[in-house]
Amino acid sequence: MTTIVIAEDDELQAELARRYLTREGFETTVVGDGRSALEAVRSSVVDLLVLDVMLPQMDGFAVCRALRAAGDETPILMLTARSEEDDLLVGLELGADDYLSKPYSPREMVARARALLRRRRTVDDGPVTVGPLVVDPRRHEASVGGAPIDLTRAEMQLLTLLAEHAGLVLSRPQLLRHLHGSDEYTTERTIDTHMKNLRAKVDAVFDGPELLRTVYGVGYKLVDPTATEPGADAT
Repeated sequence: MTTIVIAEDDELQAELARRYLTREGFETTVVGDGRSALEAVRSSVVDLLVLDVMLPQMDGFAVCRALRAAGDETPILMLTARSEEDDLLVGLELGADDYLSKPYSPREMVARARALLRRRRTVDDGPVTVGPLVVDPRRHEASVGGAPIDLTRAEMQLLTLLAEHAGLVLSRPQLLRHLHGSDEYTTERTIDTHMKNLRAKVDAVFDGPELLRTVYGVGYKLVDPTATEPGADAT
């Protein structure tokens, strides 16, 4: 049975989340502070962590940071009452896979949980090479010009999809469906944030031609600088 840990110190919110996830057939464990959340993931097999940011003893950001620093790739759905962009960037950069702003719909929370679990079960193919870029989703490794890039799970998913469709423009809804399973339960802002982080990481290690491009009003594409493009429609 799929096991989900809910780290939430609001008892009513925690019970609501537990009921909805249990009704969907998931085995759930509820903890009320960050240290307990960290211990729960470290001490047993957990398929998904639903993690509130504002937790006593150790906040959600610290829990996420500790897990990723230890190489733990358990999918994390972060819950936050904060809506500022800086908080969103922090959570995604630390390795959270998705986030929900409070108040949220329990049905939306279940949908996002299912999408994250589907992504974890997906068996990826071998490395994808596009010019100087090499992406190996099975090993969670990527490099540009031989220089490694440290990517979050979501960034790896997006870069892999763009590499598999190199030269083609992928719309935000298309990227959302790949990232979350259904664009009904997320926003284009999530994609824009991931792409901003992804582009910064690529630019930090690669001094060559621009690889990731924004096609304004449409979406994003990955360009092979060794290939001939029919036109310059992006910047």
